[in-house]
Amino acid sequence: MMPQRIRFILIVLAALLIGYTVGVTKVNWEWKNFRPHVQVINKEPPPSLMTADFSQFWTVLSKIETNYYDKKAIDSQKLLNGAIMGMVESLDDPYTVYLPPKENTDFKQSLAGQFEGIGAELSIKEQQIIVVAPLDGSPAERAGVKAGDAILKVNDESIAGWTLQEAVDKIRGPKGTEVKLAVLHKYDTKPTDVKIIRDTIQVKSLVSWTKSVKEIDAINSKSASFSGQLDDKVTYIRLSQFGDTANKEWTDVAIKLNQELQQQKDVRGIILDLRNNPGGYLTDAVYIASEFVKDGTAVMQENKNGEREAFAVSGRGMLTNMPVVVLLNGGSASASEIVAGALRDHKRAEIVGEKSFGKGTIQEAEDLGGGAGLHVTIAKWLTPNGTWVHKEGLQPDYVISLDPGDPARDTQLEKAVEVLVK
Repeated sequence: MMPQRIRFILIVLAALLIGYTVGVTKVNWEWKNFRPHVQVINKEPPPSLMTADFSQFWTVLSKIETNYYDKKAIDSQKLLNGAIMGMVESLDDPYTVYLPPKENTDFKQSLAGQFEGIGAELSIKEQQIIVVAPLDGSPAERAGVKAGDAILKVNDESIAGWTLQEAVDKIRGPKGTEVKLAVLHKYDTKPTDVKIIRDTIQVKSLVSWTKSVKEIDAINSKSASFSGQLDDKVTYIRLSQFGDTANKEWTDVAIKLNQELQQQKDVRGIILDLRNNPGGYLTDAVYIASEFVKDGTAVMQENKNGEREAFAVSGRGMLTNMPVVVLLNGGSASASEIVAGALRDHKRAEIVGEKSFGKGTIQEAEDLGGGAGLHVTIAKWLTPNGTWVHKEGLQPDYVISLDPGDPARDTQLEKAVEVLVK
């Protein structure tokens, strides 16, 4: 007779084997019969000249559905968004982007002039997340974030390999909350940790004033270059973005300035400050350029076939007879570069400051339904003389840097005033 102890061990082993077999069979049966939340609709593709084998796409989707261990984690909308983002990112164009509903809403709010976050325009340059420009008076600007800064970490997490949208999502957040950024300033060798309290960002597109040289606090009016010209006046216009309200604000200011300039004959010219202006709508750029240029082309668009279309100025400009100096820096991009390029090519302005950002492409924005949006680069833009500034920027006529040792003094504005009153 089999010893009692051995019999007990065999019974236990048999029970374990039966339990394992039943358990595995049950799991396999559950997965085999599992049909998760993904139910494919609108499967037929639209007409296309492209040839693409979608068999691997469907295979991967099927494998995830049937084999992925955590059924609750399978979210059909996230899978779809991820697939679309991957497709768009394969173009290696930071300006062609798919925006899920939340991100699309955030983008529209920023152009409308109000959103919650730190108030900085970001882009990707040489595989790094770069600050194109902090907005005037924003938490980012107050914390010392500058145009050209590279962001290396968000809340101590390295952002190497992140997409632009991933960086924006992590940095934005509700008013009153804190975000910590590790930023590498343009001329530094080591990053600096910057803590920023997010706020509601109210973007006012325009600021303007007319003052005598001696009344401008941000410049050294006692400089020898201003000797005998301290009572000369200049008009200053600061345009911070080309957003939804820019044209209306501009028209109101232009009418007022036109009346002032007719009455004040001692105004020597206009300074158009486009520093840290990240751009906006192309049509707005044409609108603003038309204020200073009487006739001709404001900008040219070159499509995928190499065909060019000229966008003419409107001919309604109220400031076409005054000398102009444009201020640019590394945060001046897109529509800012269109305006500056148009004024220089038409010999209506000289440029002072630093080389601009260099964004020479045009995007078409489209709502896809369900709140999502798609921005697709559809063309290049060129200055009236045919210059493409993409990745090159506009080189100023007078290259002037700000003095980091004297932040209260605006040496670029000072040079602009000097050019006008000399």
